[in-house]
Amino acid sequence: MFDTVLVANRGEIAVRVIATLRRLGIRSVAVYSDADAGSPHVTAADVAVRIGPAAAAQSYLSIPAVIEAARATGAQAIHPGYGFLSENTAFAAACEESGLVFVGPPSSAIEAMGDKIRAKQTVAKAGVPVVPGSDGAGLDDAALALAVEQVGYPVLLKPSAGGGGKGMHEVHDAASLSASIATARREAKASFGDDTLLVERLVTTPRHIEIQVLADAHGAVIHLGERECSLQRRHQKIVEEAPSALLTEAQRAAMGEAACEAARACGYRGAGTVEFIVGADAPDEFFFMEMNTRLQVEHPVTELVTGLDLVELQLRVAAGEPLPITQDDVALTGHAVEVRVYAEDPAAGFLPTGGRVLRWAPPSGVRVDAGIAEGGVVGSDYDPMLAKVIAHGADRAEAIRRLDAALRDTVLLGLGTNVGFLRALLADEDVRAARLDTGLVGRRVEEWTRQDLPHDVLAAAAVHALDELEPAGPVVDPFDVPGGWRIGEPAWTTWKTAVSGHEPVEVRVRGRAADAVVVVGDGEPVAAAVRRRDPHELVAAVDGVTRTYAVARDGETLWLGRDGRTWAVREQAPLDAAAAEAAAGAGGPVLSPMPGTVTVVEVTEGQRVAAGDRLVVVEAMKMEHVLTAPVDGTVRELRARAGATVARDAALLIVEPEGE
Repeated sequence: MFDTVLVANRGEIAVRVIATLRRLGIRSVAVYSDADAGSPHVTAADVAVRIGPAAAAQSYLSIPAVIEAARATGAQAIHPGYGFLSENTAFAAACEESGLVFVGPPSSAIEAMGDKIRAKQTVAKAGVPVVPGSDGAGLDDAALALAVEQVGYPVLLKPSAGGGGKGMHEVHDAASLSASIATARREAKASFGDDTLLVERLVTTPRHIEIQVLADAHGAVIHLGERECSLQRRHQKIVEEAPSALLTEAQRAAMGEAACEAARACGYRGAGTVEFIVGADAPDEFFFMEMNTRLQVEHPVTELVTGLDLVELQLRVAAGEPLPITQDDVALTGHAVEVRVYAEDPAAGFLPTGGRVLRWAPPSGVRVDAGIAEGGVVGSDYDPMLAKVIAHGADRAEAIRRLDAALRDTVLLGLGTNVGFLRALLADEDVRAARLDTGLVGRRVEEWTRQDLPHDVLAAAAVHALDELEPAGPVVDPFDVPGGWRIGEPAWTTWKTAVSGHEPVEVRVRGRAADAVVVVGDGEPVAAAVRRRDPHELVAAVDGVTRTYAVARDGETLWLGRDGRTWAVREQAPLDAAAAEAAAGAGGPVLSPMPGTVTVVEVTEGQRVAAGDRLVVVEAMKMEHVLTAPVDGTVRELRARAGATVARDAALLIVEPEGE
């Protein structure tokens, strides 16, 4: 076994790998960019080496920097995690050339499976069924269009290199093909350094089922059963579970054997995942989609139902040991479900968010893989996934109940997340009944993101503000309060509250924090009182109902959280989405909906545009958002520049309506 292993990654997967290294008594080396100098994976490792600035291309994707860090620290092997260089053939080859063990498959297997076109050809020769689509390499736009015509709509555009849903686009008609190709190429280039695309038939009502395989250098290949990953958004997985409720034992065995054949066909070694697409109404028919030649984000669900540590098995195989188990030793016990916690705003189309982590209290009783810490900053340089919450139960229903309870107890303040959305998803009747397909999230997304602003939150925020403003000691004049509070009617203090995604609401309060009366909007006066359990927790009784809130303050913004949801309450907010939309309807500034980088500017100063025309493309965390013209008009004050970093709500240009 190795003495020292470098982990060429960041965030929760780096922390996860380091935990196994520590358990095995192996010295761990972390690498970090300037943006991650204080991140948990840096402090978790025995040694940490700076490898460059925040930009991934100059740090985590820099092969020379990673190799040099390994040499400088005496590492014998490099674990790539997932993402970044984990499926990079040149990196695996560079490790081999430098005398370092790459904890993963041979570079030849990565090359064969990393190129999706070649992968389909390879497994098809081994008798594994594949999705109909293009089978040529290096197709230009014209050839792609011809391939689409031959396959027939609807189709799926996929980057030939890489995975994780990046750069994948559904195309349902010829009118949107050209723009989809351009966007998919840019996203593929940004994520994988290769803009080659392929075309596949889009299977209707598909279920995404993948098989975990393990192979050693002595000829043994086994599988550890399946994971179902059908709950996804824009081809990005949100919920994963093991085993799938769809498959019978016979279907599981058939799909598992096909996955093992795919691994044998490319001379695989280590842990890998063979992904299949299955029609919900025909589970006996399955098609190979791709093979991920790395550890998967969702590997914990397999670990919980098998009792195996996949990172440990990766390390043992990389060190030349034979697999310690056979296929007959593999048994699946119970059910496991995982959700991914993202820095994003589901109500705003899942746009990336960011900010400083003011409060982080993960739930107990379940597995939590996380790469964040209180005080850390979540920016737009990397993938928006913050943590994974994974629950195990005797059966699927129990696992989902435990997972929902864990999400209810999760506290993460300081930035918007999808935790509330995940709870709404898990409560859906079709999800509970395992009636799944990859389009379910898209069909239900509006329902799951339509969440009202509870009045108790605003009441608690107002009385909490009273508590902050009151000096300790005897009763004081309630009108003698500093900072931001305005006197309205006699004996009332009025606060104009604003919560992102909701209309501003007027809140009136009088009395003291321990005995107040509050009016929210046009509602009736209700009794309210608050008391602090500690600096991070507030107990509020509003209209006879007592609830506990997590609290944190960031300047003028008060963050409150309960039941997995969070609210950022301000007295006066920046231009929110509703106001921006209203302003855009009459022309005016076009604002960046998220912090990110301008990748494309498609207009020039003085250019006439029609409502709906593409103006600017902003990219954050490797996902693009296209800004379009709100009205017919003329482009004025063009400030957007390709490559420039912009803040959320930054004015990129103005569309001056016709006739003004």
